[in-house]
Amino acid sequence: MVARTPPRKQTLPIGRIRRYLAARGRGRVMTEISLKKRVWGWFFFDWASQPYNTLLLTFIFAPYIKELLGDGSRAQAAWGYGVGLTGLIIALLAPLLGAVADRAGRRLPFIRLFSVFYVTGAALLWFSAPGDYNLIFLLAAFGLGLIGMEFATIFTNAMLPDLGPREVIGKISGSGWAFGYIGGMVALIIMLAVFQIGPSGKTMAGLPPLFGLDPATKEGTRIVGPLTAAWYAVFMVPFFLWVREKPAPGAVSIGTALRGAFPELRASLGRLTADGGSALSFLASSMFYRDALNGIYAFGGIYAVGVLDWSLTQVGLFGILGTITGATFAWIGGRADVRFGPKVVIAFTVIVLALVTLGIIFVSRGSVFGIAVAADSRLPDIAFYVLGGMIGAAGGALQSASRTMMVRQAHPAHMTEAFGLYALTGKATAFIAPLTIGVATDLTGNQQAGIAPLIGLFLLGLFLLLLVKPDGDPRR
Repeated sequence: MVARTPPRKQTLPIGRIRRYLAARGRGRVMTEISLKKRVWGWFFFDWASQPYNTLLLTFIFAPYIKELLGDGSRAQAAWGYGVGLTGLIIALLAPLLGAVADRAGRRLPFIRLFSVFYVTGAALLWFSAPGDYNLIFLLAAFGLGLIGMEFATIFTNAMLPDLGPREVIGKISGSGWAFGYIGGMVALIIMLAVFQIGPSGKTMAGLPPLFGLDPATKEGTRIVGPLTAAWYAVFMVPFFLWVREKPAPGAVSIGTALRGAFPELRASLGRLTADGGSALSFLASSMFYRDALNGIYAFGGIYAVGVLDWSLTQVGLFGILGTITGATFAWIGGRADVRFGPKVVIAFTVIVLALVTLGIIFVSRGSVFGIAVAADSRLPDIAFYVLGGMIGAAGGALQSASRTMMVRQAHPAHMTEAFGLYALTGKATAFIAPLTIGVATDLTGNQQAGIAPLIGLFLLGLFLLLLVKPDGDPRR
């Protein structure tokens, strides 16, 4: 069933959202006074948290691991093991935390706790000077921050249904995701323009690095960790000031919720099959295609440095392009979500990403799509920039539509738990992509061969998506 398109004259249909929230008993303070601020506060989480993905996971710190270790294949393998083990921890704990939050009727305390994880883990990446670092410590610090980001995301995503009726949450989700991409892009531009030191000893803007950062000890690159931490701490202020929640009826203390988390989780897992299986099929589908997408994000920068011999500045420009297309198409995808439904958006973008991954395998310094090129040719760089822009575009729309689809599949009374299961399935195989990339790269000694498993994950996710009902099971 095609969702009805909301009035085009309003960017966000505030009047409809206000009536929806009033009908749900949120009261005058929750609707009249803070409606717009609640929506914008929710948007600010995406803005504040996105630099962990943009600066650390993909475009700056991950490629820097290659500089530290001196070998692209070794760096890709180490990164794969570190990110994979972190994903396993997230997979084991996410659904339990979601069950606790639903029973306690509270999400903000968990967001505050995991925000501390985020800031601490990111800030510790400063201690990565060449010749004076501990690889295990760096991977653990990165993992701590990643756990903080992922867990905080569970609880903020679960707030999405409270921001408006089903007909418009796709637009809200897309707008929030686009806002987050813009935040990541701005943070990346700041990093490149005033901190990252190029071969000339100056930044991309032709300036000496801010604070007199020392290029000999890579301070211009290492500052990316504290910058990401500070960015989050500053821009989460609107979120904590404007976002409020009303405890759900029958809420219990967090201690009581902890004791009942396992029985509640078992009951929810039973409901996944009893309700008809659409939610289970979606969780399984998203498990594979999100794992593949995260694999592209986690290894794109390392791949560009190792295969194409790019500088960190080039990787940064690649990231700016990806965030521009990501923001644009997350916004467009939100409108397409409202018009065609999230399932159509997901299917289209997964197909695009599978084809793009195939194309990446055939881009190297010496050839582009099987055609040999000269050693000094710019064609491989251009091809990789184009493919990167397509990854950003499809990835932005895919993630926004997936968040909306989870809302459609979930039971309203168990929304946080549903997003916990969503995080579980996003991480249950999240160790497979990085670990198989690490193992394949180790065995072949070839970075291009190492990313081939991602194509199979995209196709498997697409197949399972065929079993998903666009509006969820009617028995929910």
